Amino acid sequence: MRGTRKAAAGVAVLVVAAGIGITGGASADPGSTEGKTSVQQPPKGARATVQVSPNPTTHRGQEVTITGNCGGGTGLKSVLGGFPEHPVLENIRILETGPDRFVAKANLAAHIGNGVGPVFVDCGGEAGVTLLVTHV
Repeated sequence: MRGTRKAAAGVAVLVVAAGIGITGGASADPGSTEGKTSVQQPPKGARATVQVSPNPTTHRGQEVTITGNCGGGTGLKSVLGGFPEHPVLENIRILETGPDRFVAKANLAAHIGNGVGPVFVDCGGEAGVTLLVTHV
């Protein structure tokens, strides 16, 4: 019974959070959100989108493809998987830099274990991040 209550409380929180998101919630824009149907964009400087495939990954050294859109930036400048002192990706190769669509390839680091790590992109004025799940 105790687990059921926790699950029900979790669902209630998700429903309330979704309701806030659908109705507009808090806004940094002055004025009312009432009657507006447009989707708010992320703040300037954080509008690039990025996806990694496959995700989750299944073995060390596996090649992944990084794709996305620069969200108004000038084009893909760099990709960072993990953090400089703990890289998740190595042998990163940028294949297409276009501002409307970019493509890069990389390999999972040989030392990587099970977990989750960030993949960052710099798109010349706009940045993006996603999470890469490793199950090796």
